[in-house]
Amino acid sequence: MLSGKPSPILTDSSPIKDPRVSIHSNPGSSFSTGLYIPIPKKKPSKLEDVLSNGWLDAMRSSSPPRKKLLKDFKAGTVLDDIDFAYTSWMIKHPSALSYFERITSFAKGKKIAVFLDYDGTLSPIVDDPDKAFMSDDMRNAVRNVAKYFPTAIISGRSRDKVYELVGLTELYYAGSHGMDIVGPKHKVSDAHSISFNSTDLQGKEVSLFQPAKEFLPMINEVFKTLVETTGDIKGVNVENHKFCTSVHYRNVNEKNWPTIAQRVHDVLKNYPRLRLTHGRKVLEVRPVIDWDKGKAVEFLLESLGLTSSDDVLPIYIGDDRTDEDAFKVLRKRKQGYGILVSPIPKETKAFYSLKDPLEVKQFLKALVKWREHTQILHKL
Repeated sequence: MLSGKPSPILTDSSPIKDPRVSIHSNPGSSFSTGLYIPIPKKKPSKLEDVLSNGWLDAMRSSSPPRKKLLKDFKAGTVLDDIDFAYTSWMIKHPSALSYFERITSFAKGKKIAVFLDYDGTLSPIVDDPDKAFMSDDMRNAVRNVAKYFPTAIISGRSRDKVYELVGLTELYYAGSHGMDIVGPKHKVSDAHSISFNSTDLQGKEVSLFQPAKEFLPMINEVFKTLVETTGDIKGVNVENHKFCTSVHYRNVNEKNWPTIAQRVHDVLKNYPRLRLTHGRKVLEVRPVIDWDKGKAVEFLLESLGLTSSDDVLPIYIGDDRTDEDAFKVLRKRKQGYGILVSPIPKETKAFYSLKDPLEVKQFLKALVKWREHTQILHKL
C-alpha cells in the first residue's frame, strides 16, 4: 500500500448546490423499501421495532448463505447447491471475462469510462476494514486502465481514506457513496449548478462536489454517539466516512446482532433527516438526500463531457448493494455495462459478473491489452 501521500484535493468547498439534489424530511417516502429502511415513529417495546421493521432480517441477509449439500442420485456424487445456483444464475449474468470479446466488439469506436468500487472489488473483504489493502498488481492494473480511459473510484469509505488505500493520482475519487466527489473541472452549463474548482498536486484542474455538506455536524454527532453506545459490544467497529457512518458487525457474535440493531435504532429515531441502509455485514447511516452512486456516475460523466454522447460506454464494477444504484442508471440510460463482483448468486441489475477481485484484475488487464492492440492496428 502506498502511504504518506496527501489527498488529491487540498481544501473542501463551501456548500454546493445542484438542481438534481433534493433533501427529504420523511425517510420513508422517497426510497424503495427494498433498499432503504424507514425509521418507525412509534415507540414499540424493547427489540420489537428492529424485528418488525426488518432490520434483523436485512442484517442476516447480508451474510453469505450457508452451504447445503444435495445428493445427485444419478451421478452418485454430492453437489453443492450454492455452486448449482451460481451456475444457473450465470446464465442470466454471464462472466465478463467469458463475454469479453462481445463487450469490446460493442466498445469499438466508443469512449470508455471506468468506475470501480473498492472493498470487495479491488481489495478482498476482510475482518478489519483498515486492512483491506489492494495488491500492487491490482494497483498497476488500475493505473494502466487510467492511462487509456477516464477512471473513478466510487466507494462508501471517506474520500481521503480510499485515496490513501489506492494511492493513485491519475484517478477521480468519490467517497461516502458519491457524496464527496473530486472530479474533472465542472463543465455543466446549468447556472444553478455550483461547484468548487481547485487544482490538485499535479496542477490538474478539478472540482469538489459535496451535496450533503450541511449534514457534516449531524453525522459527526451520530458517529460519536454510536461509538459510545456500542462500545461494550465485542467486535463492533464504528467508522466515520465523513458524510456517512458505518457500524460493522462482521466480527460480532450473531446473538448480539439484535442489541446492535436496537441501539442503532435508538440513536437514529432522534435524527429524522438520517436513514439506515445495509451493506455486507454493515449498517450505514446516511443523510436523507436523493444522491447515491448512480447519481455520482451521472455527475462524473457530465463533468467529463460524456453525458450526451451516443458513443460513450461506461463500465461500472462493484460488489455491494449500494452499487446497484449505478447498475440501474446504466440500464436506464441503455448505455454501458454494470458488472457485479460476487461468488454467489444475487439479485442485481448488472449485465455481467465476476467472481472476485482476482477476476476483476484479469478483466482490467484484458481491457488495457485490448486498447493497446487497437491502437497498434490504427497505426498500421
